[in-house]
Order: sequence, then C-alpha cells, then structure tokens
Amino acid sequence: MKKKIIINPSGDKEIIKHLQEVLNINETLANLLAQRDIKTFDEAKTYFRPSLDQLHDPFLMTDMDKAVERLEKALSNNEKILIYGDYDVDGTTSVALVYSFLKKYTENIDFYIPDRYIEGYGISKQGIDFASENNFSLIIALDCGIKAVEKINYANQKKVDFIICDHHTPGNKVPSAYAVLDPKREDCFYPDKNLSGCGVGFKFMQAFSNRKNIDFSELMELIDLVAVSIASDIVPVTGENRILAYFGLKKLNNNPIKGLEIIKRISRVKGKGMTISDCVFKIGPRINAAGRIKSGSDAVRLLVEADNKLATEIAQQIDVYNTERKNLDRDITHEALRTIGNNPDLRNKKSTVLYDKNWHKGVVGIVASRVTETYYRPTIILTESNGYATGSARSVSDFNIYNAINSCNHLLVNFGGHKFAAGLTIKIEDLEEFSDCFEKYVSEHITEAQLTPVVKVDSELNFSDIDRKFFSIMSQMAPFGPGNMSPTFLTTGISDAGGTRQVGANKEHLKLEMADKEGVIMPGIAFSMAPDYFKPIANKERFSVCYSIDKNEFRGNVTIQLRVKEIILENL
Repeated sequence: MKKKIIINPSGDKEIIKHLQEVLNINETLANLLAQRDIKTFDEAKTYFRPSLDQLHDPFLMTDMDKAVERLEKALSNNEKILIYGDYDVDGTTSVALVYSFLKKYTENIDFYIPDRYIEGYGISKQGIDFASENNFSLIIALDCGIKAVEKINYANQKKVDFIICDHHTPGNKVPSAYAVLDPKREDCFYPDKNLSGCGVGFKFMQAFSNRKNIDFSELMELIDLVAVSIASDIVPVTGENRILAYFGLKKLNNNPIKGLEIIKRISRVKGKGMTISDCVFKIGPRINAAGRIKSGSDAVRLLVEADNKLATEIAQQIDVYNTERKNLDRDITHEALRTIGNNPDLRNKKSTVLYDKNWHKGVVGIVASRVTETYYRPTIILTESNGYATGSARSVSDFNIYNAINSCNHLLVNFGGHKFAAGLTIKIEDLEEFSDCFEKYVSEHITEAQLTPVVKVDSELNFSDIDRKFFSIMSQMAPFGPGNMSPTFLTTGISDAGGTRQVGANKEHLKLEMADKEGVIMPGIAFSMAPDYFKPIANKERFSVCYSIDKNEFRGNVTIQLRVKEIILENL
C-alpha cells in the first residue's frame, strides 16, 4: 500500500540557532530537539541524561496511601497475599516484579494468572474463588481491574480485599476495591498518565519502599522488567516512561534478571545494544507466547526463577510455544486476508470485522495487527470462546478505536482497552448487528487522511551529513518509541551505486548501495521491498528514500546503515 510522506514542521528558528550554539551540534540535530519541544541547554541535558531523581513522588497517585497502608497491614498480620495479573507481557512482567520484590518480606505470597481460554481477560470469579478457598485475604491486581466493578463487589462479599494497579481507561464507575491505583482516574492528578501496568506496580513498590526505608537499589534490581513492559505495551516513551525505559534497558543489557538473560540467549540477541525495538520483536513475543498457547503462568515462573537450569528449561518450552504461535499467526493471517480479498463488500468497507470459530484465540490480536497493516483501517478479529465471540481490535493513525467500539456498547458483553487497541466479547448472535454498528460509526467519523498510511519525516538530509559524530549524538536520543520515535529522514535524487541486490530466503529484501546527488554512497536495507523496487533501481531509475539511521554489526565490524521505510520512484 502506497504511503503518504509528511515532513514534520521545523522547530522555531531562534530555538534551533540557540541549541546549535549551546550544544555545539549541527542544524539538523538541533531541529530534532526543537521538534521534541526541547528549548534550552538544561532541557537538553535532562533529555540526553535521564536521572532517577526525575521520577515523581509515588504518593501523588490517588489511593497510594491506602494501598501502602493495606499492604503494610497484610505483612504485619502475616496475611496471605495473591499477586494477580493479565496473561500478556505487561501483566506477566507486572506480576513478576511485585511478586519478586515482596517475596523478600513474606513467605505467604503466591501469584495467579487467569486462563485466557477459560477465564478470559482481567479479574475472574474463578480467581476470586481460588483466593477465598485458599485463605488469601489480599489480592494485588496488576494491569487489569479498573472496569471490574461487579467482580470486586463479589470479592468484597467473599471478604477478599483488592488493591488494583491498572493503567487502562476507567469506565463510568471505579470499582469499590480497598485501593485503586490508576493514573487515568478522573480524580487522579498524578503528573504522568502514560505508565504501563508494570510501571504502576513499580510505583506502588516505590511507595512501599519509601515508607519502609528500603533502599531504592533493591527495586532497581527489577527495572529491566519495566522496560520490557513499556516496549511491549506500546506506551509513550516520554516522561517517566523514558526514564524507566532508559535505566531498564541498561540493566537488560548489562545485568538482566535470570529469566530475561535466558530469553536473550535463546532469541540470539548479541552484544549490549538492546533497544526498545528488540524488546518488542524478540523478548515480548516469547513472553506473550506462553499465555497465547498455554498459560501466562509459565512466563511468570520464568521471570521469577533464579536457578539457571530450571529457568532454561522453562524458556526452551516457551520458545516452542513461540514457534507454534508464529505458525498459527501466519496461517490465520492468510485466511483473514483471503476472506477480505474474495469479498468485494468487505474490501469496500471503512472497517474490518472478521469472525471464525476455529481461529486460535491466542493470536487474534497479532492477526488484527497484520490485517490492519495490509488494508489500513480499523480492524477487529474474533473467534469463539466459551460460547461467545471474543477477540482483539487494532486501529490506524489518530483514530480512536476505543470510542468506536464503545458506540456499540449495548451489544458488548465485555470490553476494555485504549485509543489504538482493545479487547472485546460479544454474543455470537449479535455479530452481524455489531459489525454494522461498528462500520457505521467508523464511516461517519474516520477521514480519508486517517485511512492513508503515513511516513512522517523529521527532516530532509544529505548523505554527507551522516557521519559518526552525527550518529553518536542522535543515538543518545534513545530510547526510541511512541512519542520519541527514532528520527526519520528523506533524501531525494538517489541512484543505485552498483551494489544493490536482493537478499533473504525468498529474495524479498533489498540490500541497497545508494549514491546521492553529490555522489556520497550509503548502504541500506529495505525489508520486503525487492518485488516492487529491485528492477527499476537496478535499471538506474532515480528515487527518493525515507529512512532511519541504524548500525549494522557483522563479524565484529560496526558500520552505519540506513533502514529504509519507503522508496519513491521519481518517474511515477
């Protein structure tokens, strides 16, 4: 699908000039900072050198006092505590962090991950019953619970207290738990609204540590889990998340917890330059695979295990799950795309809603993402589970899919999520009506611009500007992610320098050797673009490229390489 190229507005000229002078950097780098709302030397210093001193006081979060008070009471009375969390990466890392931290202060602690297929998403009656029957008087729920009003009422009847640590958007009513920690509560004035679920759990343990005079270094031993959650849950890498990700990645690269160390080894991560992107594509899928294929409890067991032999055995089994997940993902994606391709009515809609009772529930979210990439419109993929149609939704740029689904709330059995992604459950007999309702809302509210994939370019650039100093300074803008994306550049008037070739198992990728107008040559990699662009480029047609700047490590040699996002042939 052809993408629209949008060059972001330049920053204020006076600010750019000032940053050039005080930081001794070139105009392009100063513009990148100005575009990120950095205006002064001190702001640039804070940006380039994140500090733990910049973390907010956790007691600024509504109910934090109550949560710490209840936890202290449980510990002093030797109550049984159950750490409960969702089965995805954010949920399992949250549970691993809080469980591992509190286990040093009590033996009366266990964890619980709901079964994706039997219990579904979030807090379940089965989980509450398990707590009650096994004398757990306090449940700390992580990455879920903010909309579990009825379930919390049920827990209260069972005399089981809840501390909810969530980051999702609340419903009309906040559950009547003992304490509800969620920066997105309307009555919560915590400065950062974008924490991951694991981030909220981290702030809870930070508050507990402050109250008990526990050295902060003990909690920092688990900060690599927070970095993995931030990356995998695709929350903005700005504000407090940027600080947590920065220090979390440092630990992940230098001294990770045992479970993450072994996942790195199994996924063949080399060196110590692991990024947010590596977490998303190498670490996250393996942790997720446990909950998708079997049980998220396996992921938690891996992340809390200190014994190398046991952790390796669990990780190897999870890697098998990940292979199975990839095969399911591929096959179901092909089925979904074929269904749309063979149906003109589906192709011509502004949204996609597909259901197949035989699709694997564990991968429908991934399939929704793949279908969205192909047709670029709000997409919902559903399958049958416990007699209902249940699945995942994914959105496109700047379109709020949460609001779109919520417009059909009279047809929803269960629903939760945010602007770009959501999970939902509906009655199978309501599928057609829901699909029509969803399509109606999308058609009335989405714009043509939102239905066109966009490559946002920060600046035009000449290849001659890309030297080691430029790359070194730009690299210090990491960690990159939503809200602080890796800079994207545009260079025009390019031609093949003679070394461009097709690579990959099926020759689907392009290994580029490009010369700009000044004759400066740069290497690049363009994934999955060989079928469309190899012949015209090899035939010396001029083209433009949108790209980020990356490093390529091969046999110990490190070179600068362009990661191409879009190729535009100039004769089109």
